[in-house]
Amino acid sequence: MTEEAPIKNFENFTSQNGQADIFQKAHDLDTFLRSTTPGYLDGLGLQILGPMTSNVKIQENDNVIHDVIMMGSNSYLSLTTHPRVVEACKTATDQYGYGMGAVSLYAGTSPLHRELESLIAQFYGTEDAVLFPCGYSGNIGVISALCGPGDVIINDTANHASIFDGCALSGAEIKLYLHRNMRHLEKILKRLPASQQGRLIVTDGVFSMHGDLAPLDEIVALARQYNCRIMIDEAHGVGVVGSTGRGTAEHFGCTREIDIIYGTLSKTPGAIGGYCAGSIALTRYLRYYARTYFFSTSIPAPIVAGLVEVFKLMIEDTAGRKELMENVRYMLTGLKALGFNTGETKSAIIPLIIGDEEKLGAFQNDLRRNGLFTNVVTYPAVRRKECRLRLNVMNTLTREEMDRALNLLNTFGKKYSIIP
Repeated sequence: MTEEAPIKNFENFTSQNGQADIFQKAHDLDTFLRSTTPGYLDGLGLQILGPMTSNVKIQENDNVIHDVIMMGSNSYLSLTTHPRVVEACKTATDQYGYGMGAVSLYAGTSPLHRELESLIAQFYGTEDAVLFPCGYSGNIGVISALCGPGDVIINDTANHASIFDGCALSGAEIKLYLHRNMRHLEKILKRLPASQQGRLIVTDGVFSMHGDLAPLDEIVALARQYNCRIMIDEAHGVGVVGSTGRGTAEHFGCTREIDIIYGTLSKTPGAIGGYCAGSIALTRYLRYYARTYFFSTSIPAPIVAGLVEVFKLMIEDTAGRKELMENVRYMLTGLKALGFNTGETKSAIIPLIIGDEEKLGAFQNDLRRNGLFTNVVTYPAVRRKECRLRLNVMNTLTREEMDRALNLLNTFGKKYSIIP
């Protein structure tokens, strides 16, 4: 009898089809990690010692503390440390305390919550908006409230995990089209039976692991032709993409053609939570039927107070979006000149596609230990053969910091034969 091959990849530690105790996979993973720790795990779960700025101290898992240039934060506009935002949080803590202690529909709504919802609606030009306490669960709540058995949801294959989880919970039929492939999308739409009228196309605006944009103008045209509703997740687009930072729909000039605008408050806004903007009828329905809204404690008032200032800054277009895009152009030009594969990014997310997990881990570890923090991305976020580093650009990065980052990327990119 030949000996079984050892488990080597994270794909092996999921479902066991009911053939083993549910804790068996946890035991198998623990055994695997005690014997062989993949290099790309070394940079996960590190501690940040201070506010999220473009240059921070981190504590490694071996307790070594050192400075890094931060290119792993979603706080693209550095709003987590903006003086107006921080001061608003402090003031609200004195007035409301640090938590709400109730769900929104009971005693969890303050005037600040209502003001934030009104500002978000104003930002997108919609009638209303509703807040969710978590960005991930908000997607789940919206989709599972609006769709059910008999309906069909059509997804881009690169959509965020929260969208797919919402689809699964809804009980609706789920169809997938190839990433940004409009011919494939139309092929699916043509085959839908006339009797199946509950139709929703869902797409990220900015795809979080690629940095590229959904072709919303084409999606809108197909949706109207085949009588579908459209939902867009602007998580990584808000504050960044579009002429005034109002997202991917603004970039394509079709904001008013989108039925459901969803977004998180944890990326550019720099806090936590989610929101859905749309008609008054839609938001009222979600307040009663989105389980992740109805059964979740409201966002703490100090966080909401900070977010009120965030949206005021973005409405004024004084949050630093222009500086961010200048930094993005500078980094992207430099990376392409060095020979990196940066995909088709058009946002503040710049992927460096590596395609080899072992090389990826060594590359990222060397960068981090020498002063550049980046995000490692592999399974399950992307396929292993498409593994990559993800650079997130911030508007407060200095030219000196970006040049140092490019020098490190050049040095270690050549060391591991990622670039010529």
